[in-house]
Amino acid sequence: MELIRGIHNLRTQHRGCVATIGNFDGVHLGHQKILQQVREKAAQLGEPATVMVFEPQPREFFAGDQAPARLTRFREKVERLAEYGAERIVCLQFNSRLRQLTGEEFIQQVLVDGLGVRHLVVGDDFRFGCDRAGDFHLLEKLGPRKGFGVEHTHTFLMDEERVSSTRVRTTLASANLAGAARMLGRPYKIASRVVHGRKLGRTLGVPTANLLLGIRKPALNGVFTVLARLKNGDFWPGVANIGLRPTVDGVLPALEVHLHGFREEIYAQPLEVFFLAKLRNEKKFSGLEELKENIALDIDHSIQFFNQAHPDWVPGSAWPDHEIQPLLATAPLTFPANQP
Repeated sequence: MELIRGIHNLRTQHRGCVATIGNFDGVHLGHQKILQQVREKAAQLGEPATVMVFEPQPREFFAGDQAPARLTRFREKVERLAEYGAERIVCLQFNSRLRQLTGEEFIQQVLVDGLGVRHLVVGDDFRFGCDRAGDFHLLEKLGPRKGFGVEHTHTFLMDEERVSSTRVRTTLASANLAGAARMLGRPYKIASRVVHGRKLGRTLGVPTANLLLGIRKPALNGVFTVLARLKNGDFWPGVANIGLRPTVDGVLPALEVHLHGFREEIYAQPLEVFFLAKLRNEKKFSGLEELKENIALDIDHSIQFFNQAHPDWVPGSAWPDHEIQPLLATAPLTFPANQP
């Protein structure tokens, strides 16, 4: 897979492709269906399957802090797109210059002069160009003149409703982790590197691995039972808080993970955090003592969850390899205390 940042980095050897354009936030089953269409057409034409995305995402550019939460960080999005068959990913910076292009200019400068696209797969509600004036009908009209074909994407339904990033966000916000996993085709996770924090967890007797989430607000908020995958591949049961940490006056969103009985140093190492069940909402407590008491309850509830799933597991040990898939597949459906 080749990642190209900016249309100025497209070279002669990059011309010619079967492409699709979008945010692809979450790379859910609907996106995967689009990628399948692109792969099939790319194989037919003998061209690379190409995905164009934008950073920031257009709604983030226009709405700023009021933009929807991100389901996936950019790096994970790229990894998932490659996993589902993207051979080339072109990331354009969404800025004032790009947004001012008319629909016709976008087609000529980006699709024709830049990508040399031979075939384009987009939704029939796809809009582009200044004031979103460009649409599917404009592509159908100009495509043949510019030398490329156009087809609309196949809508992917689940429970008679279209699968979309918005629907996944809403499902996660309601703590329906099983429903979100169905639409994603995998359990919801957040991946990042462990960084040094304020060491408050150690002060409270509960060491945590701290993962920065950047400036974008996360799709989840609260305290969750989680399963974390370490750099060495081990899965480790734990409990996590994701949000602003109001009791200690947090400013940026952060993910703090306590791994039950874990004693090793993992600073600067990657960590994947799979969310299994929600324990409670994030809350501002009266002080550190009340916070400590509630953390102890969260840990106890999380350990109970894992003991119910596998009675022989004890804190201080990784989750058994043969029990990982059953847990990730069923945990959100079976946990009895999934309460806000």
